[in-house]
Amino acid sequence: MSVVQEMLKRVLPSNWAASMERESRQWMFKCRCGSERSVWELGGVRWKAKGTKKQYAKCPSCGERSWHTIYLKQDAEEGR
Repeated sequence: MSVVQEMLKRVLPSNWAASMERESRQWMFKCRCGSERSVWELGGVRWKAKGTKKQYAKCPSCGERSWHTIYLKQDAEEGR
């Protein structure tokens, strides 16, 4: 768990912290190589957010620096 995640879990009420973790695990960080990981797994927090965004970063799987898509997994599954 990252320092930011630990701090937020410590200061937020337990039900908010659980909601934050649950939702952050649904936000996916996807590389063009096909690798996908949750924002929470990568040490981040994305809570009460909307929309899809792009972020330039190094892929933990392939090691390439490229634009990654951050999207809410349940939204993508509902669209199928």
